[in-house]
This record gives sequence, structure tokens and C-alpha cells, in this order.
Amino acid sequence: MKKFGSFSNLFVGGLLLLAGLYFLYSKGIIFADFESVEPAAAYEMIKKDPDIVILDVRTEREYRQDGRLKGAKLIPLQELEERLDELESYKKGPILVYCRSGHRSVKASRLLAERGFRPVNIRGGIIGWKDAALPTAKE
Repeated sequence: MKKFGSFSNLFVGGLLLLAGLYFLYSKGIIFADFESVEPAAAYEMIKKDPDIVILDVRTEREYRQDGRLKGAKLIPLQELEERLDELESYKKGPILVYCRSGHRSVKASRLLAERGFRPVNIRGGIIGWKDAALPTAKE
């Protein structure tokens, strides 16, 4: 007869629980000290305040090739910590943050929140933005 509380079952269950928690954390669903909004809500924020800061944390190549949100400032995630001074004057207001799919923007939003900024992560990134048929810029 099989034992239901065996060590291996508990170990595997614990690993699955940790993997699930990590997934939720990486998506900004749990333990997030910043707001996340759907692309349509972000678009409404931009329409209400055309001067809102929009931060793109993708690579320069992605920024050029895949389109972007109009007026977005590019600071790739891997450079963000060293370039935070470029955003210092925007510390009091919200900063919309996006990437390709929403993963890097969560990391960027966590970093910004830790440094006293007010990031608002756009769920789904530019992919979600395009899926919602919202306008992009390409120069």
C-alpha cells in the first residue's frame, strides 16, 4: 500500500508550490509594490495625460523593429539601474512601463518602486498592446 505523506510526495508538492509562487511573483501578481493595468487602461491614462512618462525597457533592436508607444523613452532593462538619474525628474508622477510581453516590465517596475518611483506596469507589454489594436509608433 502506498503512503500518502511520504517525503518524496511532500518534496514534489513543495517544489510545485514554490514554482507556482515564483510564477505569480514574476508576473507581478503577488508581492508587487506597484500597479499593473491592462493596455486599454494604460491607453486611457495616456489620453487623459499626454505628458505621462512612458518607459520602454526592451532592447534597442526591439524598440526599432517592433514599434513602440508614441513618446516612449527607451531604457533597456539591463541599463535601467545605471540610468535611473534620467528619470529622477519624473519621480512624483506615474511612469507607464512596458516591454515585449510583460516580464521585463515587472522587473523594471519592482526596481523603480524600490527607488521611490511610481511605476504602472502595462500587462502583456507591446504584444498585449497590439492585440488590443491600440496605436503604435514606428519611425
